[in-house]
Amino acid sequence: MSKSDKPLFSHHEHALEKAYEVCPECGSELSIKRGKAGAFWGCENFPNCNYTRAIIEHERVDDQELPGSECPLCQSTLAVKQGRYGMFIGCTNYPECHHIEHEEHAAVADVKCPACHKGNLQERQSRFGKKFYACDGYPKCKFAVNHEPVAGSCQHCGFALLLKRQMASGEKYQCANKKCSEFQT
Repeated sequence: MSKSDKPLFSHHEHALEKAYEVCPECGSELSIKRGKAGAFWGCENFPNCNYTRAIIEHERVDDQELPGSECPLCQSTLAVKQGRYGMFIGCTNYPECHHIEHEEHAAVADVKCPACHKGNLQERQSRFGKKFYACDGYPKCKFAVNHEPVAGSCQHCGFALLLKRQMASGEKYQCANKKCSEFQT
């Protein structure tokens, strides 16, 4: 085989070919689409076929029963389960029983909620892992702040809550009232 008889493509030409997958419902080609929740595989035959699939398949964890635990509503066993927002503890008698164990949140240094004046502010964690502080009277009171609350009142507007902020110049206190937001001296 001379240099001129050498094939134009190497044995890696298969890697250059377009990789595609087939829809298990209608047989059309799947392509990567983008939505508000991120990228996913979607059927090219949309809207006639609504098949979608996650690009990265996360390993599904089977429910693991917790021996010796009991649901306070129906006396069934509790289990560690996986939901759309992560792991949680719930009743094995679902969907007949909807009991879920909630984390206990400690109040932040007895800081009263400035909105309802009844509840205390508690440290919470969003579904994305970010820390925030919210009234324990939720859902009646929806007051929440992103920075650590401190008991005190604003020198400018008199609002009954300050926020501890870490600035480049050191620790500062800011009014928790969104209309004011003045730093305290």
